[in-house]
Formats: sequence, structure tokens, C-alpha cells
Amino acid sequence: MPPETDPIPKPRKIIHIDMDAFYASVEQRDDPALRGRPVAVGGSRERGVVAAASYEARAFGVRSAMPSVTARRRCPDLVFVKPRFEVYRAISEEIRAIFAEHTAIIEPVALDEAYLDVTENLQGLPSATAVARAIRAAILERTGLVASAGVSYNKFLAKVASDHRKPDALFVITPAMGPTFVETLGIGRFHGVGPVTEARMRALGIETGRDLRERPLEELSAHFGSAAAYYHAVARGMDDRPVRAHRVRKSIGAETTFGEDTADRTVLADRLQPIIDRVWQASVDKGARGRTVTLKLKLSDFTLMTRARSATLPVADRTGLERVALGLLDEAMPLRRTARLVGLSLSGLERGDAPEPAQLGLAI
Repeated sequence: MPPETDPIPKPRKIIHIDMDAFYASVEQRDDPALRGRPVAVGGSRERGVVAAASYEARAFGVRSAMPSVTARRRCPDLVFVKPRFEVYRAISEEIRAIFAEHTAIIEPVALDEAYLDVTENLQGLPSATAVARAIRAAILERTGLVASAGVSYNKFLAKVASDHRKPDALFVITPAMGPTFVETLGIGRFHGVGPVTEARMRALGIETGRDLRERPLEELSAHFGSAAAYYHAVARGMDDRPVRAHRVRKSIGAETTFGEDTADRTVLADRLQPIIDRVWQASVDKGARGRTVTLKLKLSDFTLMTRARSATLPVADRTGLERVALGLLDEAMPLRRTARLVGLSLSGLERGDAPEPAQLGLAI
């Protein structure tokens, strides 16, 4: 008898759904006076950070995580709207219920974004493209909101596809298209390549997927460490990561690198504010609360300093997170060198709202 062989695995069918300007679109849907106008959710005309921007605002260069003052300077007619996270969460749950009509393998990334494995779909539709089309139609019908969808044979390309022709787009990257499509992709459009890594790659002469593919794994490892294997694979249109249903996130964090180093406590505290906003917003988006707050400082000589506090109850609100973060900053002062980066993270995550404000006092 011939030796048994493992069956050839069936190619995955992955959809990435990304709601178009989700928070801002909800506000424009609910307030007709905002439709067609540049809208920023979060912040104010005087202070704070933009959490989301409508496409009308993006035309002026307004982006999420941008200081409100900068956004207003770029778009004097910008309308600032207070975020309504409880509304966004409720709509997100409605959208996820639509996903669940088609597959049980759903990996939420944020309130407005998710991966779906529809290799086998519950409605018996003939293709992943048909599933994506049905999901987009159902979202529009039930919520009045527009979603973009990317369809491909892995998560990386599905993400690239959903962003390719936004807004209001459905784009498919087939196995035959994948490697060639990646060749012409600008390196800044690679999911997982942030601004700092993009700058490092450009300094090495890596401008496109083709440039990245031409670099051997050994060279990439020397420059990018453990991330090199991922870059090496996706440059060839390959990504073996499965869609993970009910993924548990271990931490939520954000950081920023300064244009000019500083050791001034007042300046550092000011630069922490948008990071606190981003971490707290992500915490709300994920429906998670954390018990441990960690402050990270990278000094001018590239050494790392961390300070952390934990408690038995999660941090309950943005004010509590700010109080702990600034307390950790005070513990780190004075710095022996100037700092070039500051970051903040929440870990020890729990699902749901915190029952009451937690007093974090145990340093670890």
C-alpha cells in the first residue's frame, strides 16, 4: 500500500471588515447638521486629542491622535463632538451579531474592525466575496453605516485589501494576485510596519514590497530582530496567522518618540496627556479594564526605565489613569539623562467596566 500522506490543507478565506470613519460616521448619522461637514470626535477647540475624524476632516489632514490645536489649525471649520462610547459599543455589538450570522470564527481588533474566517460559512454562500458583500449590505441596512471589506487568503492581505479603495469599498486579492500585488505596495502600507520601522526601512533603501522581498532573512533579522520573519513572509504574500476567535489581549499600550529629547517633568507630563487619551480610549474600545499601569521611558542612550503600580481593582476612569501615570513619572524623576520616548500601558486586563475607582499603590 502507498504511504499515507497528509491531506493538502484547504486555502483559508479571510475577510477583514473595517467601518469607515466609524465614530465620526455615527455622529453624522445621528445629527443631520453634521453631514458633509468636517467632524472631529474627541478633544475640543482648545485642548485634547482627536479620537476620530470624518472623511471631510481627513481631506484637510486631520487624523486620529492629533492634538486638537493642530487639527483646528489645519481645518478652521472643524466641528468637535464629544464621544459617545456607549453608543459606539452598542452599534459594534450589532455589527458583530451580523458577523455571527456568517461565521463563528471572529477576531475583533477594535469596535470598528474585525477579521472573519469564512472558509466554511454558515449561510452556504458560494464565495468569501459573496459573504463580504452580504455583510456590508446588512450593516448598511441595519445601522445606516458603511463598511469596507477586504477578502483574501490570509490576514495580512485581507487587511491590505480592506484599506485599498476606502471608503465604501470591497476589494479581493486572490492567491494568484497576492505576490505580485505585494511587490508594488509601498512599505508604509504594510500592516505591522509603523512610522519608526518605515523610516528605518527607507534608510536601508526598502521602499516597496519588491525591495523587502529582495532582502535575505539574515539581513532583515540583523536590523529588525524577531519581526524579520513576519516581514520576510508577507513580502511574499504569505501569512500563516489564524483568525483567533475570542482573542484575549494581555495589555493595552501606546507610546511616542519625541522630536527633541527632554528631562523636564512639566514637558514630559504634557507629552503624556495624548498617550493617556489613547490608552484609555483603547481600553474603552476593547471593553477591558486593567489593574496594572506601567510607565516606560527610553533615555537618550537608549536605555529603558519602567515604573509600575498594581491594585486589586481595575483603573476605573481616565482621571484615575492620569493620576497613576503622573505619579509614576514623579517616581522616575529626576532623570539621569534626557528622554527620547515615553510610553504607557495597562495590563492585568479584565472584561467589562470597573466597579469603582481603584487605588493603585503597590510598586512592582
